[in-house]
Amino acid sequence: MTTVTTRTIEYPADGLTMIGHLALPAGVDRRPAVLIGPEGPGLNDFQRRRADALAELGYVALAFDLHGGRWFTDPQEMLARVMPLLADPDRMRGIGHAALDVLRAEPRTDPDRIAAIGYGTGGVIALELGRDGVDLRAIGTVNALTTGRPGEAARIRCPVWAGVGSEDPIMPAGQRDAFAAEMQAAGVDWRLMVYGGALHAFHHPPVDQAVVPGVGYHPLHAQRAWRDIVDLLAECLPVTTAKSVARPRN
Repeated sequence: MTTVTTRTIEYPADGLTMIGHLALPAGVDRRPAVLIGPEGPGLNDFQRRRADALAELGYVALAFDLHGGRWFTDPQEMLARVMPLLADPDRMRGIGHAALDVLRAEPRTDPDRIAAIGYGTGGVIALELGRDGVDLRAIGTVNALTTGRPGEAARIRCPVWAGVGSEDPIMPAGQRDAFAAEMQAAGVDWRLMVYGGALHAFHHPPVDQAVVPGVGYHPLHAQRAWRDIVDLLAECLPVTTAKSVARPRN
């Protein structure tokens, strides 16, 4: 396990002061980098540990913010913020580009080797960066099977991996089919993994607060989805010093 250095990064986006979490691997050389988008409630310690785990594997990792440092504990407040955002691709792209600029400006980042992964709302933002033609090496998402504006998926220039729970009422079978059809029609190198019996946000440990209906933790599939994302990065954005699969600690 390498020594990881972390720091908080403030930057403007969506009319807010965002507070991201940057994790750097040991050394001084440039490394491939990963942009990490959080779930709808916002950036919390679990998502920050995802960045730390990737830094342990040798990546520069930035977990970006959605809500100006806020973590929503009330589902209705969260939806009031997130639903208009999800309906506005340009706003989502603005948030993604602002975070990407921060990641690219980090001296340890190799600007030609960047991937974007995300969960829920953060995953949709990763996909919108791809639909905007950003030069990424890979896009990995969990619970983010939205379709974009007609024709824009053809701008995606990298492999796309998507994971979803089979029992997710927020991302039902019809939405999975529409996402698959969009990717296929655009000629994207895409994969879709359906995790049997899992609900929405199956990857996130339980939180001591109210959640929207259809959310539930599935520890086995959470570990599998993390391994699948690490495998995607190893394939598309290899780090020669990576020896094992680091896991975000609960």
